[in-house]
Amino acid sequence: MSSTPGVHGSASSSPATPAAPTAPPRRVRVQHLREAKDAGRRLTMLTAYDAPTARIFDEAGVDMLLVGDSIGDNMLGHDSTIPVTMDELVPAVRAVSRASRRALVVADLPFGSYEASPQQAHAAAVRMLKEGGANAVKIEGGRRIAAHVELLSGAGIPVVGHLGLTPQAENMLGGKRVQGRGADAADALLADAVALAEAGAVAIVLEMIPEQLAQRVTDRLAIPTIGIGAGNACDGQVLVWLDMAGMGDWSPRFAKQFGAVGAALSQATSDYVDAVRSGTFPGPEHTFTS
Repeated sequence: MSSTPGVHGSASSSPATPAAPTAPPRRVRVQHLREAKDAGRRLTMLTAYDAPTARIFDEAGVDMLLVGDSIGDNMLGHDSTIPVTMDELVPAVRAVSRASRRALVVADLPFGSYEASPQQAHAAAVRMLKEGGANAVKIEGGRRIAAHVELLSGAGIPVVGHLGLTPQAENMLGGKRVQGRGADAADALLADAVALAEAGAVAIVLEMIPEQLAQRVTDRLAIPTIGIGAGNACDGQVLVWLDMAGMGDWSPRFAKQFGAVGAALSQATSDYVDAVRSGTFPGPEHTFTS
């Protein structure tokens, strides 16, 4: 946080007037998502799984922080998102919520926590808000979960939908493949999007679908669409932060590395190891005297 520099003057001058305290940033709310779409302002979303990175992204002005079940294959060592449990995700949601002052915190409902019934979805979503401090939840699926979305929305729980490649269903989809290709598939996805919006969803993530289809959905809906691998036609974009920041040697085709954090961290670690082994760390400036 920056501070306003003091006014320097002569000894006889009057003391400078203390700067007014900085007002806290305005929290992004669900109504601001619709306002952004109406105004043509692109929305930004990144995943976050812990307090330090959440604080950085929040202060950088990211609109939404998604505590995704992607924690499974990005942070917990799983091969997919499917093994992630509520007990694993809730502490991450809590950490991100505590570190965020501005961004809308969206928590994924993991596989197995909502599919059975709207009531099961309600119980899981309540836990994310009460224990995790989330502002909204995200669930995967279209018309088959419209009743879930309607119940949650009616109970005061904002819901972000997720269509296209839905990672929790990758076993049914045949892996991580582009969805919505062909007229029938495109029409079905559009119908799913309309059903979610009519049920009360506040936004919809569109993952790995043709850009032309993303444009159709975006033009049809009054709520914003958030793209990932869906081209530039959506109202906003989301990326897994490790892909965005260059934390690995590989990232999906649709991602762009905006930094080389992984390389910088590797170099810092090597420098630390060398300094300890050579005896140059800790130095006199790092030690205490009696």
